[in-house]
Amino acid sequence: MRQNRVLWLLDRLERDSRADGLIETLRKGVRALPLRSGRDLLHGRWLGHPVHPLMVQVPIGSWLSAAVLDLRPGRSREARLLVGVGLGAAAPAALAGWVDWAELHRPQQRVGLVHALSNTAAVSLYATSLVCRARGRETAGRAYGFLGLTAVGLGGMLGGHLAYRQASGANHAEEVPNVVSRGWHRIGAVADFPAGEPVRRSVDDVPVLVVRESGGEIHALAERCSHLAGPLSEGTVADGCVRCPWHGSVFRLSDGWNVRGPATAPQPSFETRVVDGHVEVRLRHQNGGEPAPRGNETRSGAAHGRGDHG
Repeated sequence: MRQNRVLWLLDRLERDSRADGLIETLRKGVRALPLRSGRDLLHGRWLGHPVHPLMVQVPIGSWLSAAVLDLRPGRSREARLLVGVGLGAAAPAALAGWVDWAELHRPQQRVGLVHALSNTAAVSLYATSLVCRARGRETAGRAYGFLGLTAVGLGGMLGGHLAYRQASGANHAEEVPNVVSRGWHRIGAVADFPAGEPVRRSVDDVPVLVVRESGGEIHALAERCSHLAGPLSEGTVADGCVRCPWHGSVFRLSDGWNVRGPATAPQPSFETRVVDGHVEVRLRHQNGGEPAPRGNETRSGAAHGRGDHG
């Protein structure tokens, strides 16, 4: 079967490295912006998923509504207002998009750059449309508006490719609760987990990060970062948290909570216990009503949040 032409072009775009020098310069520039806590706000950590797709609804909706009004006589004033609203809302939406873009893999950034260029063209066309309308050149204003809507449509298609085909804003740890079976899983002897060092184990073929603190408490999280599946076992452990080595997301070991982005979703976490000198883990909230440990069982981290692997 012949490959879809659009997908073929998008696949080529993902592999085209000619703009990588520009991408790296832009990435460094965006990362250097003095946003501080505003960076997590723009990532959407407070919302639990990227905020950029939500913010773009205002300019897109405004411009689409303006296009509908442009098809009706006598509604030029309302259409002009909607074009202006869309332009005003485009700036914060674009900033959120750039902040997310700077923390993506290179193939995603290549598509994202063209996505941004398409939307920049749309903003320029709508700005020209607004100027024409303000000067009484309504026909030209409508023409520029329809061209702008076409550019927005192209940008939206590329944004959909980023989100759904390349999974740029997806929670990459979401499948863990659906893959790990219920009950306790033995993952190794206590001696296999040096204090303060991240160790990688598997539960039902799902990678798990295990950290034993100097006091003996053991924590276990899904090992693949929820942001873009970075290997947390290769990250840095400090102050009760683990930092992803790829994009710097920070997760609390006790419950997997994402204390700093770009990750917008927490890590699945596990309850842990020691039985006969061996560490066992159980995905939180899948305990099946088992009784509390007794005898030679020692539970570790039983009060530490929701979770995944250990």
